[in-house]
Amino acid sequence: MILADKIIEERKRNGWSQEELADQLGVSRQAVSKWESAGSIPDLQKIIQLAELFGVSTDYLLKDEMEPSEPSAPVTVSGEAGTIRRVSMEEANEFLERNRKGAPVIANGVLLCILSPALLIVLSGLADGHIGNISEALAAGLGLLALFTMIATAVFLFITYGIRESHEEHLKTEPFETEYGVSGMVREKKKAYEETFIRGIAVGVVLCIASVVPLILAALAEFPDYVICIFVALLLGMIAIGVNLIIRVSMVKESYDVLLQEGEFTRVEKKANRKLDPFYGAYWSIVTAIYLGWSFWSMRWDYTWIIWPVAGVLFGAVTAILKGVMASGQKD
Repeated sequence: MILADKIIEERKRNGWSQEELADQLGVSRQAVSKWESAGSIPDLQKIIQLAELFGVSTDYLLKDEMEPSEPSAPVTVSGEAGTIRRVSMEEANEFLERNRKGAPVIANGVLLCILSPALLIVLSGLADGHIGNISEALAAGLGLLALFTMIATAVFLFITYGIRESHEEHLKTEPFETEYGVSGMVREKKKAYEETFIRGIAVGVVLCIASVVPLILAALAEFPDYVICIFVALLLGMIAIGVNLIIRVSMVKESYDVLLQEGEFTRVEKKANRKLDPFYGAYWSIVTAIYLGWSFWSMRWDYTWIIWPVAGVLFGAVTAILKGVMASGQKD
């Protein structure tokens, strides 16, 4: 295998386009294209850079008779704390790609959950206002059908994604080491994604904040109740889109933090999170039960959604308190 073929193979194995590889090497895409077509040969300095980026030896790149070894299974090394897994370049790229594709799945599932009561609210308002000859029974029937269909679809998305990603859970919960070149590759991709992340978070937060404006204006204008219900549905729609954007970009950024073991995925945080896992599961199960119980008992889906932002704020506060208590207990 000649150098050109090896560059193509290693670039594709790492999931990079010609432009992405060129950016990391500080050359033009046309230069990479010429290397891969054997129209030119990179200089020695670029050969060294390519070897570092690909995690291979310069001998392998330069000697045509040397063939790549078969992909090996994830390696583990022994340390003071026991056996530590090693993450290869190929495994890291597969993890990033799966999370990139999985982010819209989870985001759309959450969007469906937030939007699920919208039709019920609108139809109930139209029935109460005697608009369109919609009876209360028909409004409740169609609204609940839409609600349960959307929630069932969301649960299906969550379960299928969770099953597919379950084998990667160790990266989020256990310490690991990365093979040569992995951290550098992940940092480059994280840096390139930073602008998209900031823009997504900003637009998502603005939509969530602005969602209450139409409802306030409608209330001040003393619109009929059925119009208020329509504005409530609009509010839910804006919140759903905003949260969808936030989840999409946050999950992609989180995948970089997981591999770099930064943010919430440092070794210290992983240890704390393992102890708090039972609390996480119990907390959101209780919140969901309260939401559904209150909503069906009162049938005021236009108000009960407030549970979710309140629960989110409390979750952050309670988690911080518990981690603080755990940290102080360890010091004692």
